[in-house]
This record gives sequence, structure tokens and C-alpha cells, in this order.
Amino acid sequence: MAYYITEDCIGCTSCAKLCPTGAAQGEKKKHHQIVQEHCIECGTCGRICPKDAVEDPFGSRVKGEKKKFWKKPEFNLKTCSACGICVDACPVGCIIYGKASKKDKTAYPELISNDGCISCGFCVYECPVDAVTLVPPQDVAEEKNVA
Repeated sequence: MAYYITEDCIGCTSCAKLCPTGAAQGEKKKHHQIVQEHCIECGTCGRICPKDAVEDPFGSRVKGEKKKFWKKPEFNLKTCSACGICVDACPVGCIIYGKASKKDKTAYPELISNDGCISCGFCVYECPVDAVTLVPPQDVAEEKNVA
């Protein structure tokens, strides 16, 4: 099953702009839709929606959130096996192998684009050694604590 855009959609085009597969489609100020066959269930459409007009595959409304609050992957290099599954799992190519360390000659994954990351969590779900977690951006976490 795929995500679904409800009648509450205002046609802001945010979902269409960020959808990594082009599954979210529509014209400005008109109801958008998700092409089921193209949806990879990353949830980006729901996270970016300012009107909470997206339902997940289980029929629950997805709560929209400002992009600056989206969690980003963090890699525990003590447990990471450098297998590359997280690199392959990232639908937007934001995770790559970094440079090999001089100490152990291993190239570990790293996030190369905070802004490009869609916080889908595929890297977390696919990691066979639980070395990836999603965490709020540091400056945003501090901002939320102050507010």
C-alpha cells in the first residue's frame, strides 16, 4: 500500500517537490495525488504537508513538521560494519562512504547532505547491526529545548 493524499490538500506542491520518485503529483492550488505504483512509502509527503492532509498506508494521518526539525541519520562507528546497506537504502543519495580512516583503513558511511535528507529512515531499518539512528539536528534540538 502507498500513502494517500486526502481532500484536505490545498495544492501547495510541497509533497510533489520533495517526493524522491515523483509519486506525489498535482498542479498548484489543486488537489494532489500519489501514484501508487511509484510510492516507496518514505513518508516525505506527509512530513512536509502543512495541512496534515496525508494518510500513511494504515490510514492514519501523518503529522507534518517543518523540514528543519526532521531527524537525520547518525552512525555508530563502533558497531558499524561498513557493509554499505545504508548507502544503498538511501533513496536520495545522501549517504555515501566517507574517506577511510588512517587507523583501520575502513570507509564508513556518512551523511553528505542534511538538507537533501528526507528522514525516511530506510538507512535505520535496513542496517543489519543497528548502527544507524535518526536524531534531531543538534541546533534544532537546542532550539526546541529553549522554546
